[in-house]
Amino acid sequence: MSRQALQARRTARSGTVFREEQKPALIDIFGATFYRDHPSPSSTSNTGCSALFPGLNFSLPSFANPKEHWAVLGSSASARTAFLEVLRSKYICLPPTARTYPYLSTHKIQSENPHLRNPTKAIQYVGFDAERGGLGGSTMRGAYLSARYEARKEEMDFSLLDFLKGNTELNPDENLNVNTDDDLLARVLNDLKLEGLLDMPVSNLSNGQTRRAKIAKSLMNKPVLLLLDGPFMGLDPPTSKLLSSLLNQLAEACNPRILLSLRPQDIVPDWLTHLICVNEDFKISAQGSKSDVLAKADNSHIRLLNKSITTDNAISQRAQSLEKLPSEASGIPVIEMLGVQVKYGSRCVLGGWQQGSEGKQQEGLWWTVRKGQRWGVFGSNGSGKTTLLSLITSDHPQTYSVPMRLFQRSRLPSRGNPGISIFDIQSRIGHSSPEVHTYFPRSLSVRRAMESAWADAPLSKPTKLTDEGREKVNACLRWFQTELYPEAPKLDFSISNSELSSISGLRSRYDGEIMKCGSLSWASKVKFGELAFSAQRVVLFLRAIIRNPEIVILDEALSGMDESAREKCAHFLSYGERSVLWTPEARSAEARFVPSLQSQLGLVQVPGLRANQALLVVSHLKEEVPDCVREWITLPEPGTRAPRIGRLKGPVSLEHNAWSEIWGMDV
Repeated sequence: MSRQALQARRTARSGTVFREEQKPALIDIFGATFYRDHPSPSSTSNTGCSALFPGLNFSLPSFANPKEHWAVLGSSASARTAFLEVLRSKYICLPPTARTYPYLSTHKIQSENPHLRNPTKAIQYVGFDAERGGLGGSTMRGAYLSARYEARKEEMDFSLLDFLKGNTELNPDENLNVNTDDDLLARVLNDLKLEGLLDMPVSNLSNGQTRRAKIAKSLMNKPVLLLLDGPFMGLDPPTSKLLSSLLNQLAEACNPRILLSLRPQDIVPDWLTHLICVNEDFKISAQGSKSDVLAKADNSHIRLLNKSITTDNAISQRAQSLEKLPSEASGIPVIEMLGVQVKYGSRCVLGGWQQGSEGKQQEGLWWTVRKGQRWGVFGSNGSGKTTLLSLITSDHPQTYSVPMRLFQRSRLPSRGNPGISIFDIQSRIGHSSPEVHTYFPRSLSVRRAMESAWADAPLSKPTKLTDEGREKVNACLRWFQTELYPEAPKLDFSISNSELSSISGLRSRYDGEIMKCGSLSWASKVKFGELAFSAQRVVLFLRAIIRNPEIVILDEALSGMDESAREKCAHFLSYGERSVLWTPEARSAEARFVPSLQSQLGLVQVPGLRANQALLVVSHLKEEVPDCVREWITLPEPGTRAPRIGRLKGPVSLEHNAWSEIWGMDV
């Protein structure tokens, strides 16, 4: 499309209201290619391994009639984020004049808001992942994991009001006055329903409240455009619906304009009018009005927009491939909640109910997890899931006082029974969560990050690491090399039917894959903080399961991963190196689960979950619940009914009404 055609399109869609005013585009990109690093002189402007969105044409109007509300969609979190970074002028653009911001150069902006002439000021980016760290990249989430549960208020536990006003310096300059637009502050608080939280320390905000606080902080800077990267990640359906409604109100008022980044599993809000789809190879596959994109979409886009293309045959093959799990777990208890209640003063955040059968009602949470069980822990934001898990991991101070047992032992000693120490507990638990991600040190190499599973703390030396543990780390690095280090050669450990009869042939091909893999030296050079967000989540997932701990806790651990990485991790959880997951795009549905070279050669280092391990999975999305989950508990909102507990006959993804039953929704 020529620049003249783009201009004509913008003029036509502007409508009669704005045509006379000649409102220029907010962002105008024509024939541009972007780079993280400047390409070498020998490379052309649109080639090279670092090229992003080659030949991109995109125009975002400053005003349109009817209004346009855009979202970028794609299965790759890196590609979605990169596109938003392109819009805010982060990456190198070639040719340099191919990306412009005409509206920011208008007389209105220059005279009324001259600071907005700079795109980095006019276009605010808000990322909702741990890579950005807490609220606005600050240290507002506390210095350590258990800080949010403690009653003592530290000097750095600033209130939400302080955060929004910018009063977050420990030693502020007395001569420096932070000017706040009180009218704007009042409007933002009202629009985002934050008035009742002003005195609350930001470290105590819930997940949904934190999202709204980050958006409010950006709105205080009066941006022209607000880029929201993954705003619905980690939110339950009701909270997602509330946030979507609030964003719709802001978008309709054009104060500011809103552009979202959405994951494949997110529901596309009805109020969005335009979509742009990005591929894993950082190319645009479709863009335009939502109806046009949906009409032209191929199968991958249909899946992207929550439309199922899974065939009955594929479902049948998948169900047959799953290992048979026992109908009832007969293992010994590893977690026993014996009437647990967690209160802050008079406010009960967990266990504020009567639980049990008719005629035998007891106060608090009564719940037992046994070895070999695979539990899903569900509930809306604020129902107490994080509090419950913090009791199990001993990050919550009240874990010493509530009636519970871990590994059949109490936290406090009694006559003849020594208490179980926090070091003993955490050495027997593998844990991955957004909170762990937030506090995990970015300076560790990928290898050291995984080896820290054998250490008392991430930064301490893994003194318990053995040669067997090192082989496990190497096995995981090889298995997930594509996800963690895309620049390395891609490895294929799958087996074809023709290869099954030749052990020598299998060994030769395995040795070839290992040789192609190389020394894995990249894992000692690449820092955890240098990885893409999806890859960071993969590392923390592997760190949680690699030691085969007695309890594995995956709290939103698969959230934020690219779709292919999420499916691979969920499969690896059950099968480890024993089985290879082929995607339908790469292979036929009949061959979705196949044996691996390692399994046929007896070289499996990581076998997946074992029969004596217990699993706890927290998720708000069906797609992020591993197939092995059978038991489930749904926590209620505080002050309401008792939790509901049930058992699945098979994977939640294959049981038609299971997800509705778990959430108590009408089928």
